[in-house]
Amino acid sequence: MQFFKSRQAVHDFVQSHKKKDKTVGFVPTMGALHEGHIQLIKKSKLQNHITVVSIFVNPTQFNNQADYHKYPNHIKNDTEKLEQVGCDVLFHPDVEEMYPVPDHRKFDFGELEQMMEGAYRPGHFNGVAQIVSKLIEAVPAQKAYFGQKDFQQLAIVRKLVGDYNYPVEIIGCPTVRESDGLAMSSRNERLTSAQRQNAPVIYQSLLQAKKMYPEKNINEIKKYVVENINKIPEFNVEYFEIVDHYTLRPIHSPQSDKYVTACIAVYVQDVRLIDNINFF
Repeated sequence: MQFFKSRQAVHDFVQSHKKKDKTVGFVPTMGALHEGHIQLIKKSKLQNHITVVSIFVNPTQFNNQADYHKYPNHIKNDTEKLEQVGCDVLFHPDVEEMYPVPDHRKFDFGELEQMMEGAYRPGHFNGVAQIVSKLIEAVPAQKAYFGQKDFQQLAIVRKLVGDYNYPVEIIGCPTVRESDGLAMSSRNERLTSAQRQNAPVIYQSLLQAKKMYPEKNINEIKKYVVENINKIPEFNVEYFEIVDHYTLRPIHSPQSDKYVTACIAVYVQDVRLIDNINFF
């Protein structure tokens, strides 16, 4: 596996292979790799000659700096996992490499950034756009792979690529779950054993909401989900929304003619977990 710290070096490597008519897949991550990341890498390897993985914890997308400093850092273990799965390139820059000067760019994603994650994490998606734009310029792959667990982020990335005409195809990949249904996340390792034992209630509540959707009104469904999760000590729903799959606008009554997705964010004490499920 090749290892690069420099944007220019990884850019030159990718371009050299593209000139040989090789396809390159890119999987941007923040490290603390789990099976969800591994599935993204495996999909890239199936579809491309070369797969590049980046590990970079981006400071500009954390509106809570304490969360940034607590983010897991397992570069040795991550490197071993990448070698085991057959990753071709690891791009692991430091903050000074990605932000040699402060990035003051402001992006406008309209409604997409004004709800759910955008409403509760001001500045988050601007930071996401800053780093994704930098990464896909440094790693000019033909395809980039993102998990659908970060449902709203995936929509933002697709709009970013469309608005700025980046020549990369964004591939969304299904959420990978633990055997008990909990969506895999680097944050899961910060849960206590008791919290981890209770955490599947999030996905179970989403599944029940899906069953209720054709019969119950939206307010009843939302009330059920919030109460079912909040009754567990240390669990607190930040938001639960049922939205149009494409526009992310809230759905106010069950509709059979639209693709619908339910999105949730839950604080487990100071650990923030997100998940989503497609109703249709």
